[in-house]
Amino acid sequence: MRDHGLFGPESVTWRVMGEPILLVGGLRALLMQGLHPTAMRGVLQNSALMDPDEAWARFLRTTEFVRVRTYGTREEVERAGRRVRKIHATLGGVDPETGERFRLDDPDALRWVHVGEVDSYLGVARRAGVRLTDEEADRFVAEWRRAAEVVGLDPADVPGSVGEMRDYIDAQRPGLYFVPEAAHPLRMALNAPLPRRLTLLKPVFPAIMLLAFASLPRWARRLYGVPATPMGDLWATTTLKTLHTGLGLIPAHVRYAPDARRARRLTVA
Repeated sequence: MRDHGLFGPESVTWRVMGEPILLVGGLRALLMQGLHPTAMRGVLQNSALMDPDEAWARFLRTTEFVRVRTYGTREEVERAGRRVRKIHATLGGVDPETGERFRLDDPDALRWVHVGEVDSYLGVARRAGVRLTDEEADRFVAEWRRAAEVVGLDPADVPGSVGEMRDYIDAQRPGLYFVPEAAHPLRMALNAPLPRRLTLLKPVFPAIMLLAFASLPRWARRLYGVPATPMGDLWATTTLKTLHTGLGLIPAHVRYAPDARRARRLTVA
């Protein structure tokens, strides 16, 4: 019996996460994370966001972690999870407003990051036109409880359905804000911290980031100081659908997993 890791080819997760449009979902997830003061300060105080080498290396590590967690074997997932949990357990930060110290493995912050990620992937997929019934959307959220355990959360402590996820986000909103010491992501996007070899991508990055911003809920855009209008919602949905349609021309075995060779090997088994 093949080891399909946490999810497997019959899961909603494999079908959704293989869609290239989920690049926008990943950036949206980072923007959701940035509205949790503890989570954002943990990043600010433990990484050099505007250092091209450091920022790009961190992005690659995060991307690889998501790939392994989604498509890796149980052993690969556990190894990646141990590494992440060890890093979180050894690092911390300080709230400059209160002087209170916190750990990067703070459960409240980890839970918000988890939910922001799930909500972003699911929200972008559905707005882009990825076909998902309400039951499949609930299954996606429930499947990601397994991913929560990888970073050290109790699966029972994270939402298991779309409704539970919405209730959780609504309950967290009063404590969310964009910390004043952080550079605004839209300004950062204009001078994206990319290595020199990727300079040609710099003109593209602001457009992708703007689309990620537009796909946020209106209340989240307001917290970032970005206008939140119905026209913005319409533009985001139309653009996501257009991009998804274009990206649909990519062969399915490439779209449905970052590692195409592994995807072929697993899905034909």
